[in-house]
Amino acid sequence: MQSKNIRRATAAALLAGLAGAAQAHTGHGTHSLMEGLVHPFGLDHLLAMVAVGVWSVNALPAGKAWQGPATFLLALVASAALGAAGVSLPFLEQGVALSVVLFGAMLVLARQPMPAAVGLGLVAAAASLHGLAHGAETPATGFAGYAAGFLLTTAALHIGGVVAGLGIRRALAERSGWALGGLGAVLGAAGLVLFGQLAA
Repeated sequence: MQSKNIRRATAAALLAGLAGAAQAHTGHGTHSLMEGLVHPFGLDHLLAMVAVGVWSVNALPAGKAWQGPATFLLALVASAALGAAGVSLPFLEQGVALSVVLFGAMLVLARQPMPAAVGLGLVAAAASLHGLAHGAETPATGFAGYAAGFLLTTAALHIGGVVAGLGIRRALAERSGWALGGLGAVLGAAGLVLFGQLAA
């Protein structure tokens, strides 16, 4: 009983922290390598990157976990180029927030059969929203350094997600589905908090 209360208190504290940390893409620099390295630690991007890595390990066939992060990075770069060229979508920031909810749902369902192409298609669609949002921030000068830093940190967060996914699968074995479900629920809640802040 006591451990259940501790888990509930921890979850409540985590969600409160996520609510305070939630942020949109605006209000940060996009002119240097250092700004690019730091930006992916914004809540929406951080959660999405780690989730892609964890999902890839647990949902894709053995030896194919790299496909999730690779798909995200390719879609991110392509859509960022479109965003820099002026392509946009209505309610783009809200879409980015909902992509976090999507990844939470994908983690909850990671142990359920889903064709890899469908999962990777969802990853690419979410990455495209992130890419359009970041491409729209392209400054007249200095974007190359920012983009390089951004991609390096994004790749590192994907790797972190893959390592976390492997750890969950090895340490919890048959209980890993419960761990993924809990992580997905927290991720989905964080995305809804971010969406609510943007919609307010």
